[in-house]
Amino acid sequence: MSLVHVDLYTDGACSGNPGPGGWSAILVSRAREKELSGGEPETTNQRMEILAAVEGLKALKKPCDVALYSDSAYLINCINEKWYVKWRKNGWVNSKQEAVKNRDLWEQLLPLLELHRVTVVKVKGHSGHVYNERCDALARAAVGGKRRAE
Repeated sequence: MSLVHVDLYTDGACSGNPGPGGWSAILVSRAREKELSGGEPETTNQRMEILAAVEGLKALKKPCDVALYSDSAYLINCINEKWYVKWRKNGWVNSKQEAVKNRDLWEQLLPLLELHRVTVVKVKGHSGHVYNERCDALARAAVGGKRRAE
């Protein structure tokens, strides 16, 4: 069975770090687009970057072949370098022997990465990439606000 391909563009934003934050995800498949965004009153930029990926993947109704585009080195490196494998093995303690930050979000994201066939693609932030710029604008507009789907 062939999986439907989806391009998932994500971004997070924060006004202050910590401070009010926003996230966004744009799903593109077969010439259809869906925009999602939301915000939290007190958060960090890294939390918003992870949450954007979580919400984007949760929006898929069945397993898909996903190209996840992000400008977050934290998100990209964790997934591509499989940091989470050691985190799980070590009881969610990182290489500095500290509790892994954002564990609650990583624990939401990891099963979604297993459900879908996900390839993570680095996008340089603020470089004129159409979907990355749109995600950035949606995330900034959602700072501190409520969830929105279009």
